[in-house]
Amino acid sequence: MHQVTLAGLTVDTRHFIGGERVASPETFESVSPIDGAVLAHVARGGSAEVNRAVDAARAAFPGWRDLGADGRREILHRLADLVERDLEQLANLETLDNGSLLRSHRRGVMPRVAMNLRFFADWAVEKLHHPVWQTRGHDNVVSWDPSGVAALITPWNAPLMLATWKIGPALAAGDTVVLKPAEWTPLSASYFADLAAEAGVPAGVFNVVQGFGAEAGAALVAHPGIARISFTGSVPTAKAIARSAADNLTPVSFELGGKSPLIVTDDADLDLAVELAVEQYDNAGQVCLSGTRLLVHENIADRFQQAFAAKAQQLRQGDPRDEATQIGPQIHRVHLERIQGFVERATADGARVVIGGGPNDELGGLYFRPTLIADAKPGSEILTAEVFGPVLAMQTFASDDEAVTLANNTEFGLAAVVVCGDRDRAERLTKNLVAGTIWVNCFFVRDLAAPFGGSKKSGIGREGGTWSFDFYADVKNTVYAPTGWKE
Repeated sequence: MHQVTLAGLTVDTRHFIGGERVASPETFESVSPIDGAVLAHVARGGSAEVNRAVDAARAAFPGWRDLGADGRREILHRLADLVERDLEQLANLETLDNGSLLRSHRRGVMPRVAMNLRFFADWAVEKLHHPVWQTRGHDNVVSWDPSGVAALITPWNAPLMLATWKIGPALAAGDTVVLKPAEWTPLSASYFADLAAEAGVPAGVFNVVQGFGAEAGAALVAHPGIARISFTGSVPTAKAIARSAADNLTPVSFELGGKSPLIVTDDADLDLAVELAVEQYDNAGQVCLSGTRLLVHENIADRFQQAFAAKAQQLRQGDPRDEATQIGPQIHRVHLERIQGFVERATADGARVVIGGGPNDELGGLYFRPTLIADAKPGSEILTAEVFGPVLAMQTFASDDEAVTLANNTEFGLAAVVVCGDRDRAERLTKNLVAGTIWVNCFFVRDLAAPFGGSKKSGIGREGGTWSFDFYADVKNTVYAPTGWKE
């Protein structure tokens, strides 16, 4: 069976290549983290399917490029309309496949899918311009030319939203796309391909190859016909992609891991600090930019920890389809065991579990209790490595300089949160933090026009607004002389 009906949608589980559905000899299972049910058997692609998809994308590129930004915008807006038409069903499908909260998908994640498409389509028409300037009377004219075929490899924690964060600017720029979704969450991308065809995206412009990273992903990033590679995921995988990309000198954009600090100064609003800290358990901790290291001034540390523990223990964990649920399951058994390993190694090394510390035995399955670790040794794994689960670690500091030193003491630099009662003090703190995004007295305020990306091993490049087009296009400067024209 190549089709399955889930959440009121008929999803074709074959690849989508050149406007057609393409099967593979082998399949893999898509399993719901909610209850372990097998949702579908999905085509397992490799080099043959990748070659076919890249060929289709290259053949479609000239027509899509020549359509122009206005023509592409019209089609992308139609695609956004279709996402909104099917928003409720898409929200339910995504919840089944990745276990995130249904209410979050309804209210924020799926609306953002449509927003991603519209925003970048509009930006290419209305904002992608640079003022002409002169050099000794010569005019400099900057343009953004489509680069070719973009290979997009996307994660499982917000599958369709994070995919369209790349698909939107790539297609709006005039590139064609081969998407390799995460194998743990393949279904929404497959359905999205049908929406793209319905919206009038020409055959070959948007392609989906399902499969595993070591098979389909490796073949895709090594293909000489790829002009751009954009990847969101882990540092080890990014290193492997970079090695493959180097052989073809293919430009890469990486959004990788994080071990972000959440700094609470002694003049901070304590209620706000606790609220923002508990918010770091969002999506069962499976958020790359979460402030998982709570750095709290020693003068307020005891009060903060007590208030935090009380609030965190009130969080309702359970079925993500329930409106009242605040924390759902982890994505996969392998991932749950990975999280458990971090906690066990931390306690074996002398750290103390304040709350949580293991799976929720009342729920069984893949539910891991919200956890807070304290008294970990400086530089230990739980303070420096990304857990990617509902596990926070708390440290204290005596001065702002010490807070900055602790905050910067990892190989990552994706984000940071500062909770502070004085603006000048906050500005001094943020000036010295190494992070791509810093939130002060807030969290997760994201504007699509703003640059997003990481420092150090948290990534390469920035996406958002014109920064996205700088990657997906070849930026060209044309110089016009003031003479030589025949009137």
